[in-house]
Amino acid sequence: MKMHLLILAALLGLSSAQFNPNMKNGRTSLVHLFEWRWADIAAECERYLAPNGFGGVQISPPNEHIIINNPSRPWWQRYQPISYKLCSRSGNENELRDMITRCNNVGVNVYVDAVINHMCGAGGGAGTHSSCGSYFNANTKEFPAVAYSSLDFNDGKCKTGSANIENYNDVNQVRNCRLVGLLDLALEKDYVRGKVAEYMNKLIDMGVAGFRVDACKHMWPGDLSAVYGRLKTLNTKWFPSGSKPFIFQEVIDLGGEPIKASEYTGLGRVTEFKYGAKLGNVIRKWNGEKLSYLSNWGEGWGFMPSGRALVFVDNHDNQRGHGAGGASIVTFWDARLYKMAVGLMLAHPYGVTRVMSSYRWTRNIVNGQDKNDWIGPPSNSDGSTKPVTINADSTCGNNWVCEHRWRQIKNMVIFRNVVNGQPLSNWWSNGGNQVAFGRGNRGFIVINNDNFALDATLNTGLPGGTYCDVISGQKEGSRCTGKQVQVGGDGRATFKISNSEADPFIAIHANSKL
Repeated sequence: MKMHLLILAALLGLSSAQFNPNMKNGRTSLVHLFEWRWADIAAECERYLAPNGFGGVQISPPNEHIIINNPSRPWWQRYQPISYKLCSRSGNENELRDMITRCNNVGVNVYVDAVINHMCGAGGGAGTHSSCGSYFNANTKEFPAVAYSSLDFNDGKCKTGSANIENYNDVNQVRNCRLVGLLDLALEKDYVRGKVAEYMNKLIDMGVAGFRVDACKHMWPGDLSAVYGRLKTLNTKWFPSGSKPFIFQEVIDLGGEPIKASEYTGLGRVTEFKYGAKLGNVIRKWNGEKLSYLSNWGEGWGFMPSGRALVFVDNHDNQRGHGAGGASIVTFWDARLYKMAVGLMLAHPYGVTRVMSSYRWTRNIVNGQDKNDWIGPPSNSDGSTKPVTINADSTCGNNWVCEHRWRQIKNMVIFRNVVNGQPLSNWWSNGGNQVAFGRGNRGFIVINNDNFALDATLNTGLPGGTYCDVISGQKEGSRCTGKQVQVGGDGRATFKISNSEADPFIAIHANSKL
């Protein structure tokens, strides 16, 4: 019997491995350093991410991509591969390798954004306008640097007149036709699977911990399963022997379409887009939504199982109106609401959490649509990406937003590490937009999103003592730089939060105790 259990455990271990982010030292969150250069990510791992408990970084696609001049160098050019060579707008292969090594050496994992559904757009032309200078011809579907030819694309299987997806209720179109004109790879072909796996395995050998897989809704689950099955285990220089790459798949499923996220949750984690869309409605108090309705937040709201979910308040697509979620998505442009939303996400046990780190651009909103949603990262006149400069107050320059450096967000990343593994406990609400909850005996958060003051004595579940609030300040040495919270021997504390405060929420945890 015991042997059977051991065999079962081994099998379960294999299947559950792709759901494990492989983070080190009890860390729990990753940050998406969207469009950052490899040199800047390496420095950030060492000087900020590791010391502040971030478990990993999601990087922009490292593969060779098309260079687009109309509009000029949009962010989405990186989602149009030309080859799997490792030179991109963020840097060359040596810079990428150096960054992966340096981040791993301080215990920060690297997750690669893998674009494997398609190559560049059908209108991409022919030439060497690519980030490594490789020749390609989109007209004849030739990408000799891979090498792919017209035989490696899905055109024969697509039945629409335009060769593009025209109807999202037709599963075959969504998976066999071109997504907004992007040349759709035939991932059922052994040759194509081999090229994709070769690319991903090279990155695994370099030391990456996993992949955010782009556009998974547009690929057949069976084809993805075949690719994942060819992936190596992680580099044993930094990961335990036999560790599988963490897989989190971009599947936009807000309900109402035939393709469901549940078709992919057996293969790896899946981006839960309902999370940010619903949380945005609640934080904005739209459609009569209120914080007190979050008592069963997570699966109780119709989300996928927590062990399958990758969650986020906003991502690089929907913060600029692409992708999913619409106007309810809260972003850095709504800083006060955003800090509350991210704080709540990081305090709540559901899912693996991802924090966004953005750049500013000049918006031009016409009839609710941003005409400038294409604008790429802060750039020099020659189109090269500007470095991330760090100001004396720890904020970033050159129009990099660096939300992950905002004290409130950074301290909640630490909060999540401290409470990791503890159940949600001591839920309280006023029936409106004032809520509080704890995580076992390790942490407690109180949020006031009402238009009047919060004044309540609550059971925190924490041991008695003086705690530093990590939102208004933090613990430094033997003092608090912000508010203090007195917890009595019975675990109770009185909280007063004015609705007009800069940040109308308070969080305390075991490591913020004086």
